Amino acid sequence: MGMTIAQKILKAHLVDGEMVVGQEIGLKIDQTLTQDATGTMAYLQFEAMGVDQVKTERSVAYIDHNTLQSGFENADDHKYIGSVAKKHGIYYSKAGNGICHQVHLERFGAPGKTLIGSDSHTPTGGGIGMLAFGAGGLDVAVAMGGGAYYIPMPKMVRVTLTGKLSPWVSAKDVILEVLRQMTVKGGVGKIVEYAGEGVKTLSVPERATITNMGAELGATTSIFPSDEATKKFLEAQGRGDVWVPLSSDPDTEYDEEYTVDLSALEPLAAMPHMPDNVKKVTEIGEIPVNQCCIGSCTNSSYYDMMKVAAILKGKTVDPNVSLTISPGSKQVFNMLAQNGALSDIISAGARILECACGPCIGMGQSPESAGVSLRTFNRNFEGRSGTQDAKIYLVSPEVAAASALAGHLVDPRTLGEMPEIEMPEHFVINDNMIVKPAENPAEVEVVRGPNIKPFPLGKALEASYTGKVVLKTEDNITTDHILPAGAKLLPYRSNVPFYSNYCFINVDKDFPSRCKEQGGGIIVGGANYGQGSSREHAALVPLYLGVKAVLCKSFARIHKANLVNSGIIPLTFADPADYDAIKLLDDISLPNVLEEVKNGEQVTVVCGGRTFKADCEVSERQRHALLAGGTLLYARQQAAAK
Repeated sequence: MGMTIAQKILKAHLVDGEMVVGQEIGLKIDQTLTQDATGTMAYLQFEAMGVDQVKTERSVAYIDHNTLQSGFENADDHKYIGSVAKKHGIYYSKAGNGICHQVHLERFGAPGKTLIGSDSHTPTGGGIGMLAFGAGGLDVAVAMGGGAYYIPMPKMVRVTLTGKLSPWVSAKDVILEVLRQMTVKGGVGKIVEYAGEGVKTLSVPERATITNMGAELGATTSIFPSDEATKKFLEAQGRGDVWVPLSSDPDTEYDEEYTVDLSALEPLAAMPHMPDNVKKVTEIGEIPVNQCCIGSCTNSSYYDMMKVAAILKGKTVDPNVSLTISPGSKQVFNMLAQNGALSDIISAGARILECACGPCIGMGQSPESAGVSLRTFNRNFEGRSGTQDAKIYLVSPEVAAASALAGHLVDPRTLGEMPEIEMPEHFVINDNMIVKPAENPAEVEVVRGPNIKPFPLGKALEASYTGKVVLKTEDNITTDHILPAGAKLLPYRSNVPFYSNYCFINVDKDFPSRCKEQGGGIIVGGANYGQGSSREHAALVPLYLGVKAVLCKSFARIHKANLVNSGIIPLTFADPADYDAIKLLDDISLPNVLEEVKNGEQVTVVCGGRTFKADCEVSERQRHALLAGGTLLYARQQAAAK
């Protein structure tokens, strides 16, 4: 039987386990990336491992999230990351050089390579045929140290693309349609592979938009073939030497199949407050719009920006709309400046932001109270924009630009003939904002500011546990629910004690104080608990607050791994009906937890006078980590035993 593209790359990088669906496999990692919101913690963990120089082919530290420097904290984090990168063999992309996924696609990514990043949208690299995974910072640190990256062997899903996109319909509409079909839970435990004649009609930036938002499916990753379009893109970046062809075998079998007829698609939008709440723009109607934000790692490429410039040229943004533009990289920004497109954007009345994540992670540009904001981003979770009652719609750059001019939601097909945008034969290449590692690492001093605090460590699992239910949540709790981002809080990512005061505050404002009063406890959740960002702080902060276990109906992949890494036990209801009987502040105990976890058995739960079972579905390696109190402590045990 033939193999998928993903299976071929997995096989070539397999260092542990067997490629049997559901079984844990260990992979050799070629490249890593971090960004500054997660990077400080990842590098503190890397330092704790005691490895002198990174073992990967290429590791890059990007500054793109916490670029709003309203206090010393962010600048201090950047200084720390820059110095630790210089000392340990890591390339450092300075603030202003661009968004990690856009820059990595342009300057470092290579087909057939494995990449993990401490950011959930790392699968963007699948647009050029990389096998790219979002991961927790500790997993990235381990990979930088030469260790394997572990995941459950995923199922394989094929999405066959037929036809060709109609004018004014874009790659954003493709992934919104896939989300409509599969939902935010539909990709869990799966790799999504794009195939069919329609693939040839899509450029690399279009493909990268699709693989980027595959994270919203809950998918392990998404990937496109590496073909002539990939080769052309890499050659235009002056990196044609890294190209290799990649395709699935003709007789390959997939676990699931979907089809998207590109020619039948219309402009779509994800309605508030979930990326799979998708409707046609024509169905939603001409709702008034207050803000349009164009950019993010999903839609900030040169190709996207040139389309926006063509729509805005000679026009003026509606007086009731604030339009922001965030180019994805210095390369994009520079090329827009050189060819005059930037002038068209500025003349129309857009607000030009720096080459960074910006509004996507609530780093400025929060909408007005109850405002409607159209964004070309990847997530529209409630409150993520920085305004709790804002209504966020996810749309293509074409829809956002057209709507900014009209003052209301617009189907761009009403604009007439669509401008033709050609991909450049040669991109402007200037890597002067990427700092190379030091030739003499011993001479480099790592700089640590006062806001950088040690990360918490778990404790070895005890024979039993008794505590309280300190929180009960609904389905689809995101890491934004667990730990809000935004300009006010992101600077404290490296200060877990301070950050702990904001854990779950948008779900239950009393959660931090309740945890402190009770000395921690157990969180009870619904389905798809922990979807969204890869931020391991969503595990580290509950650990700091004394949370011992999370008991829910199902987990999102990355968050479950982060819980294990932190030493928090991930439990799922053997019978989901048991969820209904649990109340906040119920007494809850795990009377035989040590023996049951150790032996791979179901865990006994006693709560509210009832006894029931929960599953602890982890690998043998993860079981040992839980027994030790977390992955880092387990690694130290192993090192001491050698």
